[in-house]
Amino acid sequence: MSEIQLSKEDTGPRNGRYVARIDGIEGEGEITFTRRGPGVISADHTGVPESMGGKGVARALLDYMLEDARNAGFRIIPICPYVRGQYARHPEWAPLFTTAPGEDP
Repeated sequence: MSEIQLSKEDTGPRNGRYVARIDGIEGEGEITFTRRGPGVISADHTGVPESMGGKGVARALLDYMLEDARNAGFRIIPICPYVRGQYARHPEWAPLFTTAPGEDP
């Protein structure tokens, strides 16, 4: 199986996405985000095409976003149902999440 390649792209002054690609597989997975204020982004949507289904792409994207948050010192508002659901299963991630700019979850 090919390795998942992960990257982060800015798509506008306030928006961006974490992107997953796999060599030999068409399409790309993504978690889109919006910068909500200093040190806060929202995880807005996770999408993985059928061609990448069952390969752990969504979780790899989330792990990549969490690592970015740890390294860059920002917190995440979990708007996306996938991200919100994973966060509910992992209370140890609480330091990386918030409900709104300047608030604790």
